[in-house]
Amino acid sequence: MTTTLDKRQRPHTAPQSERPNRSRPAARRRNWLGGLAGWLWLVVVAVPLYWALITSLKVQSNYYASNPLVPSGDPTLDNYRLVIESDFVRYFVNSVVVTVGAVVPAVVVSFMAAYAIVRGWRMRVLRQMNGLFLMGLAIPLQATVIPLDLIIIKLHLYDSLLALVLPSIAFAIPLSVLVLTNFIRDVPKELFDSMRVDGATEWQTLWRLAAPLTRPAILTVTIFNALTIWNGFLLPLVLTQSPERRTLPLALWTFQGQYGVNVPAVLAAVVLTTLPILVLYAFGRRQLLSGLTAGFSR
Repeated sequence: MTTTLDKRQRPHTAPQSERPNRSRPAARRRNWLGGLAGWLWLVVVAVPLYWALITSLKVQSNYYASNPLVPSGDPTLDNYRLVIESDFVRYFVNSVVVTVGAVVPAVVVSFMAAYAIVRGWRMRVLRQMNGLFLMGLAIPLQATVIPLDLIIIKLHLYDSLLALVLPSIAFAIPLSVLVLTNFIRDVPKELFDSMRVDGATEWQTLWRLAAPLTRPAILTVTIFNALTIWNGFLLPLVLTQSPERRTLPLALWTFQGQYGVNVPAVLAAVVLTTLPILVLYAFGRRQLLSGLTAGFSR
């Protein structure tokens, strides 16, 4: 009996032990391909950053005579000193004012609009407002430059930071409403009902219940809008004129001469301009990616 049971069990156990071994080479091949693609993408991203960093430490007179991918034997910080002395602090403050002044109102208005759309979905007016926000995603910024310029001139806001803040708020709202609406819909309806039973108003429910539960979405739209507005170039180019109103992306033109470009100084300005964005993205990249994935996956 023992020998017959052993013989019967061996054919059944042998294929089970072999199956994992057959799947391991395929999984390893897939991992190798994915890892190779990841390293190639890392090289594609890292090489421009490396080139910008080492070039910003070179002297303009020796830039064209040296290998662009080889660090300088005598690095210098004169380019960074030139950038800082060329009103870099003023341009940095302008970018901060425009970014903060546009992101904060856009996120607050978008959050309240998303809450109203989710809680009052049965109202026809709110459904139409949701469709209006979605239509805003289909309108590119370039298509509104001329009418936007005329409106800003009529309002006597041309060549001011407020002329950059107001359009930035308008273009940040549609995507923010889309992402926040999908997050607020995930909040269980029973929680809202329990707040109403306890006597809470809609305003209290908005800030005491919906806001804490949708904090990842709020951080997502905040980071995304801050990145977009900070790197904005078209609006400052069209709606401002004086050097005192320039933002950092537009201020890079300062280092462009009539017959040439001071490449090391431009790249030094690029490095200083990119540092705040890299720090912000390093702290909030997980919230940004997870929030955008959840917002578009439904």
